Amino acid sequence: MQDHTKPVHVFSEIGELQTVLVRRPGREVENMTPQIMERLLFDDIPYLPAIQNEHDAFVKVLRENGAEVVYLEKLTAEAVDAGQVKEEFVDAIVEESYVASQTAREAVKTHLMSLDTPQLVDEVMAGIRKKDIPIYAPGLFELSKEDDNPFYLNPMPSLYFTRDPAVVLGNGLTINSMKYEARVRESLFMEYIVKHHPRFAGKELPIYHGRESVASMEGGDMLVLSPQVLAIGISQRTSAAAIEELAQEIFRRNLSFEKILAIKIPNVRAMMHLDTVFTMVDHDKFTIHPGILNLDGSIDTYILEKGDEEGTFAMTHQTDLQEVLKEALGLDDLVLIPCGGGDEIVAPREQWTDGSNTLAIAPGVVVTYDRNYVTNDLLRQHGIKVIEIASSELSRGRGGPRCMSMPLVRKDIKQI
Repeated sequence: MQDHTKPVHVFSEIGELQTVLVRRPGREVENMTPQIMERLLFDDIPYLPAIQNEHDAFVKVLRENGAEVVYLEKLTAEAVDAGQVKEEFVDAIVEESYVASQTAREAVKTHLMSLDTPQLVDEVMAGIRKKDIPIYAPGLFELSKEDDNPFYLNPMPSLYFTRDPAVVLGNGLTINSMKYEARVRESLFMEYIVKHHPRFAGKELPIYHGRESVASMEGGDMLVLSPQVLAIGISQRTSAAAIEELAQEIFRRNLSFEKILAIKIPNVRAMMHLDTVFTMVDHDKFTIHPGILNLDGSIDTYILEKGDEEGTFAMTHQTDLQEVLKEALGLDDLVLIPCGGGDEIVAPREQWTDGSNTLAIAPGVVVTYDRNYVTNDLLRQHGIKVIEIASSELSRGRGGPRCMSMPLVRKDIKQI
């Protein structure tokens, strides 16, 4: 199934990781204040030097295990230059940043166009403060100072969670429509990369779901369980409508994916995406946070399969996730490894710092945060090789190793 002519290729969660997209946390992290961090979807402000050191150590682990690591900011700058679309890119960013006044919009555009492309991308990601752009003929809006936001362009501190804005499904992608305004612009970078970067441009990469959709969908909710099966969370960030749209498109195109398991998880920040409570670590092993299950161990799971007519699907409802997974993956048995061992104190504590958010870099080999030691020990007891990374600052953003990585290419795996 491996197609070496394609720059993207992902048919599993656990195949050996070959190419992965990341973002090293930058000035956008330092541009948060307690007054604005909530609107930027953060609960705390990481310390930049420390979070960068931790991220560098994460990347070092990926490279030591054979992965090519590419950076979002570098690919974006190269794409803008390769496509000669600097002005178009600036217009799009400013338009989606909701700059309130025409005077300010023109000043921001002039400032950005004066920068070389890498500086431009860095500035856009970090945010642009009002005090840094003089407006010589201010309008009434600027003079009234009604807006207490110190930025014309808000910083994008969630960018280091590259999993969410776009997802590789097989040999194509989704470029996602993000739920909250603070993250909407993030998928714009991937759109320009796919359209204009020499690595991707002209490769006829199919887009199965575009960022223009009004139905929100984010990559943390999307798991490629096998060449035939996807799992997608119905969550705080991904709507049922978006899953239906994607299902119709996938089945219309006759891709290898035959089933989509739509799993309903609690609509709360602590469990914002499916991968914060459920990840695949081996052919027959998964992590799971017990908090997503009802008291009787059930969870609403909807199985979408191709319908009789083109672009349609049939749907059935089940509540036993373990049985659904066994049937969908053709397994006689599988293990759901509970976060924190299922303990009423340890489980929610370690889930809060992404104990269930593992990144598989090969079958049975995962990268995890060191702070989730109970879950990590349990994974090892189940035969999983666990590579721990420091996480004091990375975890403040409410995302783990899977959140911080967008696999572009994985090796195919032999089905057991």
